[in-house]
Amino acid sequence: MKLREIAHSRTGDKGNTSNISLIAYSPDDYEKLKQSVTAEKVKAFFKDTVKGEVIRYELPAIGALNFVMRGALGGGVTRSLALDMHGKGLSSAMMDMDI
Repeated sequence: MKLREIAHSRTGDKGNTSNISLIAYSPDDYEKLKQSVTAEKVKAFFKDTVKGEVIRYELPAIGALNFVMRGALGGGVTRSLALDMHGKGLSSAMMDMDI
């Protein structure tokens, strides 16, 4: 199953740090997210992009997980040569993760 089948996402950035919020479609889906999408799995999925640590925060009241990924934007918006310097495409890429 692909992650996009049970959640949608949103990406933000601050300097060289990107964060991806995964929001479950239902409470049962939130439990699947908690079990299936770990910080380690996200770090491995983005191994070519994320150079720093990945921290997962749980937001059960809204059925979401937030992943803060340090060293993910090639030095930050003003320093990166990447086409997607804000990293907005990272959340779409993550939706293709197998869980």
